[in-house]
Amino acid sequence: EIKAGPIYPIKEKKDRTRLALIICNTEFDHLARRNGADHDIVGMKGLLEGLGYSVEVKEKLTARDMESVLREFAARPEHKTSDSTFVVLMSHGILDGICGTRHSEETSDVLPYDTVFQIFNNRNCLSLKDKPSHHCPGLQRQHDVTCKLHWTQVAIFVSIIVDNVSWRDITKGSLFITQLITCFQKYSWCCHLQEVFRK
Repeated sequence: EIKAGPIYPIKEKKDRTRLALIICNTEFDHLARRNGADHDIVGMKGLLEGLGYSVEVKEKLTARDMESVLREFAARPEHKTSDSTFVVLMSHGILDGICGTRHSEETSDVLPYDTVFQIFNNRNCLSLKDKPSHHCPGLQRQHDVTCKLHWTQVAIFVSIIVDNVSWRDITKGSLFITQLITCFQKYSWCCHLQEVFRK
């Protein structure tokens, strides 16, 4: 029988308010539709609710709207009684950011990654200080998972490597999200977050 050791402090269920935010752009004014993304929303929402998070889903957002939603989410008072949070961003993307619904070659509608990081850093989001935070941008392209640690207790997972194509099954969703859900279901009870992604 496998027994999990201490991973990180988890509050008692009755004393905590876990929040998660999913932003998913499926339809765009000028870019191709992200077929199968609806399965990613359903899968991630189910996973996070199963882990005890109250999940908010937002769809069809411009870059400005995404930033506004993220700022509102970061300011929620429930984070003070939380032991962790999840932010999942799924959209087309470019090297430096996440595409809003109006993005085209002629008109940029991109939320820079740096803006997302600034919204949730320890200076701007004091309620999440010293709590595990997991940002999972599911972008247009994916092949491998890159994990970068920014600040203490924040992990960012990007589903792509540069110049590769995203694989998304229109009946199951993206390969990255499908694997993420499977790994969390199998290992989140016994492994630290970084170890889950090494499985």
